Amino acid sequence: MKTIDDYNFNNKRALIRVDFNVPLNEDMEVTDANRIEAAKPTIIKILEDGGSVVLMSHLGRPKGKESKYSLQHVVSKVSEVLGVSVKFVEDSVGEEVVEAAKNLQAGEILLIENLRFHEEETEGDEAFAKELSKLGDIYVNDAFGTAHRAHASTTVVAKFFEDKCFGYLLAKEIKSLDKVLHSKEKPVTAVLGGAKVSSKITVIENILDKIDHLIIGGGMTYTFIKAQGGHIGTSLVEDDKQELALEILKKAKEKGVEVHLPVDSVIADSFSEQASTQIENVDNIPDGWMGLDVGPETLKNFERVIKESKIILWNGPLGVFEMDTFAKGTIKLGEAIAEATKNGAFSLVGGGDSVAAVKKFGFDDKVSYVSTGGGAMLEMLEGKSLPGIEAIGN
Repeated sequence: MKTIDDYNFNNKRALIRVDFNVPLNEDMEVTDANRIEAAKPTIIKILEDGGSVVLMSHLGRPKGKESKYSLQHVVSKVSEVLGVSVKFVEDSVGEEVVEAAKNLQAGEILLIENLRFHEEETEGDEAFAKELSKLGDIYVNDAFGTAHRAHASTTVVAKFFEDKCFGYLLAKEIKSLDKVLHSKEKPVTAVLGGAKVSSKITVIENILDKIDHLIIGGGMTYTFIKAQGGHIGTSLVEDDKQELALEILKKAKEKGVEVHLPVDSVIADSFSEQASTQIENVDNIPDGWMGLDVGPETLKNFERVIKESKIILWNGPLGVFEMDTFAKGTIKLGEAIAEATKNGAFSLVGGGDSVAAVKKFGFDDKVSYVSTGGGAMLEMLEGKSLPGIEAIGN
C-alpha cells in the first residue's frame, strides 16, 4: 500500500482528494470541522517536505452551480485548522484553475471549487478527470467517505498519474478495517445495531467467517425475536425478513459464532420522550407497547462479552439514543467498549448513527478508531472492493 510516506514532495505539487463535505449553518459557517481536522496530517506532511497542495472536494448535492454549496464558505475554516492561508479559485477545471495551480509556491495551498458543480464528476467522465490531473504532479486520495464512488476525482483521475498514493487518513481507515476483518487475535466481536436487518444482511453474511461473537441490538432485534415466535407488541419489525433472520441464526451456529440477542427491553407506550416506560422480556411485549432500548439484563450479558473481546467492531446504536430516556443502552455499551479498549482491545466504530452516538456521549477519544466513511465502511465490511482504493493500486 503506497502512502505519502513513500514520497518526498519537495518541489512537487500534490493534488489531494479530501472530504470537506462539512455541515454549514444558516450563516454559511462550518459547524463541525472534524473532516478538515482529519485531512490535516496529510496536508502538513506535504508542505513540510517543501511541496504545495491543490485540494479538491465536493460539498452537498448541488444541482448545477448553487452558491450555498460553494467551497468558498469553508476557506476560512480550512485556513484556521491548517494554520496556513488557503487560496481559492472559483472553478474546478479550466485555464484559470491550471494557472492558479502552477503559480503555487512551496508551502502554499489552493482549494478549488465544488467538484459537483460539474455533472461530469459524478458521471466519472474521463475528459473531466484528465483536466483535473493537470493540477498536480502526484495524486493523493485521502477521502475515505467517497472511496466507494467511481467518480472522476476519486477513481478515474488516478489513471493519469504515474505517482499516486493514499493519504494518512485513508491508509488508517484501510488498516483499521483490515485489523477487524483479518485479525489473528481472538475473540472478535461485532456489535450491529440500528433499525433494519435488511441494511445489514450482506455485512452479517460477510463477517460471520471472521468473528466469534455477534451482538444484535436496535430495532432489528424485533425481527429476530418475532421470527422465533416472540411477542413484540408494536415494535419495529420487517415481517418479510423473518425467514432471513432465522437463516442468519442458523448460519452463525454452523460457523461457531455465538449470537447475543437482547433478553429484555425498555418498552414505551408511544414513540416519545414523554412516553410511559417499563422493563419487559424482549419476547413478551404487550400490545400497544414498543421496545426502544435494551434492558438491564441484556446490558449485563453484552458487557460480559465486550469485556472478554480483543477486537470489537461497533456499527449501529442499541436504542433510540437521540431521546435521553432510551439512550442508556448505547451509553453503557460505549462505556464497556471504552473500558475494553483501555485494557488493550482494538475497537473500531463506524456508521453514521454509531459515530453520532460516540461523539454525543464523549467516547470518540476512548475507542481505537472512529471511521469517517459510513457507506464506504459498510461496503468494505460487505466484502466489496472500493473503486477509490483499487485505483491507487492499479
